[in-house]
Amino acid sequence: MRYRTIGTGAARRRVSAVCLGAMKLGGDIDDATSFAILDRFVEAGGTFVDTANNYQFWEPGCTPDDSEALLGRWRAARDGDLPDELVIATKLGARPTVPGGQQDTWEGLSRPAVRAAAEGSLKRLGVERLDLYYPHVEDRSVPLEETVDALSELVDAGTVGMLGASNHTAWRLERARGLAEAAGRHRYQVLQLRYSYIQPRADLGLPETAHVHANSEHLDFVRQENAAGRDTAVVAYTPLLMGAYSRSDRELSRAYEHPGTAARLAALDDVAAQVGATRNQVVLSWMIDHDPPIIPLVGVSKVAHVDEAMEAADLRLTRAQRRSLDEAA
Repeated sequence: MRYRTIGTGAARRRVSAVCLGAMKLGGDIDDATSFAILDRFVEAGGTFVDTANNYQFWEPGCTPDDSEALLGRWRAARDGDLPDELVIATKLGARPTVPGGQQDTWEGLSRPAVRAAAEGSLKRLGVERLDLYYPHVEDRSVPLEETVDALSELVDAGTVGMLGASNHTAWRLERARGLAEAAGRHRYQVLQLRYSYIQPRADLGLPETAHVHANSEHLDFVRQENAAGRDTAVVAYTPLLMGAYSRSDRELSRAYEHPGTAARLAALDDVAAQVGATRNQVVLSWMIDHDPPIIPLVGVSKVAHVDEAMEAADLRLTRAQRRSLDEAA
């Protein structure tokens, strides 16, 4: 297993190069299977787990508490057996306040909402501090200064170890960085965005309205931050496009219907044959060695999915193989 360092200063943490997405655990997936998935991930060297305070309220029979509460039960059941370096990241801002969960009913990112959300996540996870805390989405109804201040206060209080931002546009990230720097507040040190080897057309957008796909401006922002000594990590969700690389029954949205998709899939198949790996594994390896480096966040529903992803973390492509993937278009 390869590892990455996220954060700076006292917040600095060493995490596995693959992050386990716990969105379905405890909801769609029962406790026994969820525990087996988490146990296998840790056994294979995994130390980075991702959840949120709203997973999966939109699925029949599920509640916003399911994923965090499952992780809390797992931690309690494995008390003393988990690695000290385990990092559990969670998110706030998109939890529904009324049944139905339309976006205009989400909790948002006001100071009171931030404080209440943190208290809820601490209780469900059964921890005294949230390792990594992301605003799940932007909330433009609240001044950005208020959100930055409220989150920074959680770090000062010891409630949160490190801050990140999920599904934010590049200009909002830069504005938040400037506000934090000017006020001596804690900045976002990890960005969570959608990203994969196949790229969608920016003019069509994604069907999931709350998703923000990493673009050239996001990646340039991260490179410049890293060059300035403000180390900023990137975590990418949906790296395997919900199974579309390996399953014929998973169709891509219209945004992926362009000539570049076919060219990239052909290059992917060629490299996969060369290294004796699956398409998924080549995609994950390509992301791990990306410029800037990317930590793929892999959602799983079976132990076998964990094994495939963790094996990919040890797969190293040659320069020629990476070049053939990068130049395919």
